[in-house]
Amino acid sequence: QVQLVESGGGLVQAGGSLRLSCAASGRTFSSYAMGWFRQAPGKEREFVAQISWSGSSTYYADSVKGRFTISRDNAKNTVYLQMNSLKPEDTAVYYCARKSQFDYDYWGQGTQVTVSS
Repeated sequence: QVQLVESGGGLVQAGGSLRLSCAASGRTFSSYAMGWFRQAPGKEREFVAQISWSGSSTYYADSVKGRFTISRDNAKNTVYLQMNSLKPEDTAVYYCARKSQFDYDYWGQGTQVTVSS
């Protein structure tokens, strides 16, 4: 069983930064791509960023490109999301997920990020 635990969320002013972490259990973490998603109140969950198993490839939603950076440390079974220049519209619950061959199959419980104006 894979467990994903996010941390690092909180309240920050617009223009500020936060770094989210997602710690994964299991010995196969480094074999999988990982992603970050977010869900704002009253909205559908949306893709934020993805990183390949090796960390050599990354993908971002247009809304966060240039402000957010996804990275991973396979030795620590952890994936990160560095969020800079935060905006009020970035307020959401942020989730990390493991990407299997066809879809995201394991999800964390989420961490709240609130950006005040």
